[in-house]
Amino acid sequence: MSFFKRIFSKEKKETLDKGLEKSKESFFGKLTKAVAGKSKVDDDVLDNLEEILVASDVGVSTTLKVIDRIEARVAKDKYVGTDELNKILREEIAGLLSETNIGNETEFTISEGKKPYVIMVVGVNGVGKTTTIGKLASQFKKQGLKVVLGAADTFRAAAIDQLQVWADRTDVPIVRQEMGSDPASVAFDTLKSAVTQNADVVIIDTAGRLHNKVNLMNELTKIKRVMQKVVTDAPHEVLLVLDGSTGQNAFEQAKQFTLATEVTSLAVTKLDGTAKGGVVIGISDQFKIPVKYIGVGEGIDDLQVFNKYEFVDSFFK
Repeated sequence: MSFFKRIFSKEKKETLDKGLEKSKESFFGKLTKAVAGKSKVDDDVLDNLEEILVASDVGVSTTLKVIDRIEARVAKDKYVGTDELNKILREEIAGLLSETNIGNETEFTISEGKKPYVIMVVGVNGVGKTTTIGKLASQFKKQGLKVVLGAADTFRAAAIDQLQVWADRTDVPIVRQEMGSDPASVAFDTLKSAVTQNADVVIIDTAGRLHNKVNLMNELTKIKRVMQKVVTDAPHEVLLVLDGSTGQNAFEQAKQFTLATEVTSLAVTKLDGTAKGGVVIGISDQFKIPVKYIGVGEGIDDLQVFNKYEFVDSFFK
């Protein structure tokens, strides 16, 4: 069964290919060395492959699953040449990811019947949270949706100012208060404003502090509770933004945030500047939370919907 059909537009696929260049070069550089002088996929090659996958931040658990699948294939086919390894990797990782019903999207979408659709964005400082919000706002606006931003990260003045820059750039309204204001109050005002404006989408930024998980948990719980006074089932999505360039640290942040609040989707950013793109494969496999978006460049259109087949195709082609 072929998983790989052209799903994305040519331009979007080229952006994805380019964004994963560093990860691919690093991975295939190591793979070429690992199979040098070998014609057949044997135990030595598989041991080396295991090390390479772990070093590429795919994660131990996902790596072992991939190796098991390749071992089974080698046993079944009796002889597998090293020249086929790339194709087999591509197929087996796609097969592994296909076992979860996530990562199938191709377009920016929101659930129907929720108006306004409320997205609360969480993540530590420096992961690209504000940039992701700005790019999301741009994508939704392009679809003709009315978007309102809420600057509820009142812990840092820079966070409010950064979000204002994105609001101006994308020409969407923003609700903000002074630094040090109650974040829940900002969220409340944002939803009131969005309802009044008959907005389709609300994106709320929140503070990115993880050093005290109890405080973070309490703050996010309070923001949710206060938002529900305006929109009873808000937030409809809690989006955790992770910096892909931090590799295994992104796994750790995902664990910590999922303990602090109910996360429903993930965005993995900064993949273009790193050789750690394999982290997306591991996170997609290990967390029961969909990777919804990936950042593969600086441009406003370089936030992409994560599609696992296009991603694996770009990574291993």
